[in-house]
Amino acid sequence: MEHNAPHKSAVFEGYYSKFDMPSGAHIALIVCKVKTARERPDMVSFTYVPADNGHQIFQKEVWVDRLDMVTFTKDNAFGLEVPGMGYARWHADSTTEYSFDHPEFSFHGKTTSRTPWSSVTSTPEALLVNLPLPLHWHVQSLASECEFDMKIPGYDLPTADQSGKAMVHQEKNWAQSFPSAHMWLQARDGDRGFCAAGGQVLGLEAFLLGYRSKDLNIDFRPPFAVRLAGLSPFMSYKPDWDSRSFELSVQSFRQKVTVKAKAPKGSFFPLSAPFPEGHRPNFLNQSFQAKFEVKIYESGWFGPWKLVREDAFEAASLEFGAGYYPPHGTEDRFH
Repeated sequence: MEHNAPHKSAVFEGYYSKFDMPSGAHIALIVCKVKTARERPDMVSFTYVPADNGHQIFQKEVWVDRLDMVTFTKDNAFGLEVPGMGYARWHADSTTEYSFDHPEFSFHGKTTSRTPWSSVTSTPEALLVNLPLPLHWHVQSLASECEFDMKIPGYDLPTADQSGKAMVHQEKNWAQSFPSAHMWLQARDGDRGFCAAGGQVLGLEAFLLGYRSKDLNIDFRPPFAVRLAGLSPFMSYKPDWDSRSFELSVQSFRQKVTVKAKAPKGSFFPLSAPFPEGHRPNFLNQSFQAKFEVKIYESGWFGPWKLVREDAFEAASLEFGAGYYPPHGTEDRFH
């Protein structure tokens, strides 16, 4: 809860929740505050993405008049309070309540479980979280069961998604400014999962990532997952917006992880990104229909790489941001 709680020194703080719905649909719910913004400082963003392309994506970004970050107790319980619309609240036991009512949608939910980043470290950054970096990324829960009810007036919402149980992935960013270019990947299937974020920051290219399964818990972060001037002995990656694909390879002296991700054209939707002057519309583009191919290798000292795991995920999340998303900032929104 410490890293998830508000950070007073940050220019912006953004909370992202991705819900896997009973019908196979997904929801992206974002609550974000830019403390220095001249315009569009506070946002509640709600996007419902149906399981197939036969139904239209529903999206509503609400520029609210006020967003209060309220600390409830000394144990880091807090709330994101939006007067007249609702709230998201994290309790001391890490359960979360969502309650938002808007003329065009309503969503209420409460989590009943939590899957932390790992048993070794509570956050992907590990000790890096204590450094005065310009951007921080925290995963509060890889998977939390959530009881919910939802309404979208005038939208043909499947019965299964009107109320029931969903699974939610929870993250947070706090920073001075958003990266000039970044990628984000997330997938979960039972107790298996993959999550990664990274891009251009501080003149470097760096990533944080983790693979999870019953028998493997693998993390990579700098100094291995970093590249300078396009060069690194340990990491390579290739974002390709034209083909809606991304490839990443990171290794240490004993382990190596590769991932290939690709999503169909037409499955992407826009999101606004926080910058010091305010939210910039259509600076991120995200799909919930990506497919991942993950391979894990192990090696003895100076020995050849041995493939020890091949894994695949469907209905995964793939996001291109800012410099890696060429149409950013334009009216050309859905892809």
